[in-house]
Amino acid sequence: MPDVHTALPLTVLSEDERMFQQMVRSFAEEQVKPRVMDMDRAAQIPHDLIAQLFALGVMGIEIPTVYGGAGSTFFMAILAIEELARVDPAVAVCVDVQNTLVNNALLRWLTPAQYERFLPRLARDTVGAYALSEAGSGSDAFSLTTHARREGDMFILSGRKLWTTNGAEAGLYLLFANADPAKGYKGITGFVLEREMPGFAVGKKEDKLGIRASSTCELILDDVRVPRANVVGEVGQGYKVAIETLNEGRIGIGAQMIGLAQGAFEAALTYAQERRQFGRPIAEFQAVQFQLAEMATEIEAGRLLVYNTARLKESGQPFLRQAAMTKYFCSHVAERVASLAVEIFGGVGYTKDFPVEKFYRDAKIGKIYEGTSNIQLQTIARTFLGR
Repeated sequence: MPDVHTALPLTVLSEDERMFQQMVRSFAEEQVKPRVMDMDRAAQIPHDLIAQLFALGVMGIEIPTVYGGAGSTFFMAILAIEELARVDPAVAVCVDVQNTLVNNALLRWLTPAQYERFLPRLARDTVGAYALSEAGSGSDAFSLTTHARREGDMFILSGRKLWTTNGAEAGLYLLFANADPAKGYKGITGFVLEREMPGFAVGKKEDKLGIRASSTCELILDDVRVPRANVVGEVGQGYKVAIETLNEGRIGIGAQMIGLAQGAFEAALTYAQERRQFGRPIAEFQAVQFQLAEMATEIEAGRLLVYNTARLKESGQPFLRQAAMTKYFCSHVAERVASLAVEIFGGVGYTKDFPVEKFYRDAKIGKIYEGTSNIQLQTIARTFLGR
């Protein structure tokens, strides 16, 4: 007989994971939820709420305690993203980028001396941003034109970055530029830029359809002098830093999308039990029951993908295919569930007086950022075609 106790089901959490999940859920319900629509209208996360996120410990989940972080795990970061997205995907993506992109990359690629300089700031009070995309390099990320000219122990960076999440709030930027264009993508190099560096400026803030409180900004680099000590990894390794980081970032987006879908589902379920038509709650009609059942099934399937891929990453197993599948599938689930939630709410669901309208707007970005759905499908196909 096989030993049935060798592994727990994916959705069964350890005691520490359950306690952490509940802590973040309570914070989201008590501190974030009352402010969601005001933040959406203002297109800004208030500074005091960001300070609360740092105080809660969710901005430095994997940063070791010696540097002021929580010293916890990637899976805990995934739980935090999911729980925050259940209430507000805009706040969730701020935490997501901080943990799965910026902190994750720096923990892997920085030297001990660089740890001392940057990790305490990211754990304590400094928002991080990840700057790869440009006007002409979106899905074709490595066609970037921002360049880094070497002058002694300095690099002189010039160019423009677009679509930088956390751009308005950040104090540190993980930014990619080409230090040797003749080598193509093998010249791309990662740098830690500090907001106060002369020649660096945050430009236009995009006016977006969804996740409006999350800032998405242009970055302007006009001969920014960056010391060699701010290079991430080795010169020319930037493409490797970026690709490996985005693979893990896809798991975070999957968690964000499943959290969003869960929030939309719960709102629709509550409304269906309260809204009466033809003398009874609409939840008693088979058509509505079937819609709710489909939503719940797709969310469960998406959550299994997210949790499994996060566990694969943590255990050191290959997860490239699963990460692409996770982002692809969960972004579709979020859009479909949010759309059905609006339909269950009916006319009022199309108004800003009820939460599902915002979930529907927020869902669309899941198919676009950190690799479009077509890019995910291409990545998945390549893994089994051997390319």
